[in-house]
Amino acid sequence: MGKQYDQFDLDDRIEISRLHADGISRRAIGRMMGRSPSTISRELRRNSLPKAGYKPASADRIALSRCRRKSRMECLSPLRRHVDDHLAMGWSPEQIAGRLRLEGSEHRISHESIYRYIYRPKVRPKKLHRYLARAKAIRGRRYFKRRREPIPGRRSIHDRGQTIDSRAEFGHWEGDLMQFRTQQGNLVTLVERQTRLTLAAGLPSKTAQATAAKLTSLFSELPEAARRSITFDNGSEFAHHQKLESDLGMLTFFCDPHSPWQRGSIENANGVLRRDLPRKTEFTDYSEQDIQDIVWANNTTPKKRLGFLTPAEAFLHQLRCCT
Repeated sequence: MGKQYDQFDLDDRIEISRLHADGISRRAIGRMMGRSPSTISRELRRNSLPKAGYKPASADRIALSRCRRKSRMECLSPLRRHVDDHLAMGWSPEQIAGRLRLEGSEHRISHESIYRYIYRPKVRPKKLHRYLARAKAIRGRRYFKRRREPIPGRRSIHDRGQTIDSRAEFGHWEGDLMQFRTQQGNLVTLVERQTRLTLAAGLPSKTAQATAAKLTSLFSELPEAARRSITFDNGSEFAHHQKLESDLGMLTFFCDPHSPWQRGSIENANGVLRRDLPRKTEFTDYSEQDIQDIVWANNTTPKKRLGFLTPAEAFLHQLRCCT
């Protein structure tokens, strides 16, 4: 008999009480009712009276009371407002909980409690789940792109040194190009692998020449220690990558075809930017200042992997260490 995963009702509890009173083991009760033995054990442990033991009617009331009990988030208005506001700002539950610990706040909560709060039936009408990075329930369909011509002077990601792969050294970047449905503008995005600082700039044309010129302009404003190498995908827009090496001394690497996980940092950064710049965006409606405001919001959001420092704080710290 297959196991059931719906909640116990009063009839189920009457049957559990009868079998338990007859001295039948919890494993046998679970087998007879099509439930896991641990489910039967948890039911008897949580819903029994201290002295009278397990009584079906009392167990049903205890379980119902537990379901109606308010969570800590719902009881503490300041904490609830804090969480709601920071979710709206684009912070993840882990970032909110971690920052509260880092700041020594009197209100401590785990990220799992925040997730449970977001998806509670009474809270669902607020649609807080839309603020999460992965609001969709399922992933979209995959497709294969047409075969591209080999990029001249391409250096494989497998030729990177161990210090780059392990993020032990500052100044190594990942780059990508965000496109939009209308094809009237593109966004070149960059992320520093160690500090996760994000840079972005509008690109009216996705030609290799225009992309190389924009990248050279962005990186020329940084000191040499902050621009050692960059890793791209195999898009034709990065075909003039050698300009970075000749003009700025930056090494360029390329990941394997159809392997976006090899550049996980830029994929995650793009996912965050897509919250404010979804694919259906009319990119021409955004000024360069609008883009920089969105990027700045990301760079001033604490990251768990940085000990809940912000990327801007981590990047400035590394710059000071290099000077």
